[in-house]
Amino acid sequence: MTRTPHSRTAFRGLPRARLLALLPLAGVLAACQGPLDYDLRGQLGAFNTTSAAQAATASRPSPDGRGLITYPSYQVAVAQRGDTVADVAARIGLPPEEVARFNGMQTGDKMRQGEVLALPRRAPGSLPGGGTPGSVDIATLAGQAIDTAPLTSPNPGSVTTTEIQPAPKPQPANVQAGPEPVRHKVKRGETAYTISRLYQVPVKSLAEWNGLGSDFAVREGQFLLIPLKEEPAAQLAPAAAPVAVTVPGAGSQTPVPPSASKPLPEEQVTPAAVKPAAESLPKPALPEPTRASSAAMEYPVQGKIIKTYAKGRNDGIDIAAAAGAPVIAAEAGTVAAITKDSNNVPIVVIRHSQKLLTVYQNVDNITVNKGDSVARGQRIASLRGGDDAYVHFEVRDGFESIDPLTYLN
Repeated sequence: MTRTPHSRTAFRGLPRARLLALLPLAGVLAACQGPLDYDLRGQLGAFNTTSAAQAATASRPSPDGRGLITYPSYQVAVAQRGDTVADVAARIGLPPEEVARFNGMQTGDKMRQGEVLALPRRAPGSLPGGGTPGSVDIATLAGQAIDTAPLTSPNPGSVTTTEIQPAPKPQPANVQAGPEPVRHKVKRGETAYTISRLYQVPVKSLAEWNGLGSDFAVREGQFLLIPLKEEPAAQLAPAAAPVAVTVPGAGSQTPVPPSASKPLPEEQVTPAAVKPAAESLPKPALPEPTRASSAAMEYPVQGKIIKTYAKGRNDGIDIAAAAGAPVIAAEAGTVAAITKDSNNVPIVVIRHSQKLLTVYQNVDNITVNKGDSVARGQRIASLRGGDDAYVHFEVRDGFESIDPLTYLN
């Protein structure tokens, strides 16, 4: 099948990989109450998510005769060996151009056996035969009548009639019971591995559910079904043997406490030193703050803004300064994640409330650990050396990015 050049090779060629895989994860963080392993790597803070990523998943449901798998809110079509996008669309009764456009493909693209196509709408309820559901295909019936008619008529001049049977009524689709899988649309830069880590499912199961190739390649705009976790069977504990109940004290000898046979020696206890009253302690003189700031957040580094916020193109601001300059926490919070992007560039994420987060990318010499509480203005890292001496700073409210200048000014 022809692939568009949006695989891992194109991803490595970007000048600066942004937090495409981290952004959906920030939304998951905002919706959860308990602590999460944000980086999903298990290599920091002695945490390991390998067992969670390898959790058993259920098998993908078998498609019906037309290759359809139907869920309450959407349908997908499963390709057979040698199919093109047009073949699958013709089998389910939808326009090939509409199906191809919805999946970011061409109608003549070859498909692997078992590969999944997302459908833009419900497929017709009957088998495609050139007419509307429930109508009669006159051409087919006429051909059958000609094939079955005798060469000579036993009664010359007579007319032989053939009863036209109506087409069978469309059968309702078999809607899958149980939970409905998440349908994930691949964004630029995502791979099967980052998506499997995002949803904590094995990449092999992701490939089996969606008919991916041995290289696990995905394309931008492709819809992937996220495998459902397999429900463990209930473990039935064997019935406990009945316990004989006796009268309290019967059948056992009451031990004599040691204090009853020999008294403890008297001890001379020296009273502890009297703690001085708080009023008598000297009060240290605290210096007055040098600068009063009414901004909701502080600049993470003192420097020059070289790239401003543009929603959808640049979800934060880039601030340049001298190499090695300190990077500070813009506001008090908890270190939610310490990870790296595809170019091995460190990233720090700090959570300030249930949904508000700040992101510090392109830093070095990180001085905090995941789970640490940080104060406003506390040093968390330094700027990298060389020509990349800048920090990419983002403010996020769950999924949505916010212009950081609304918090800094």
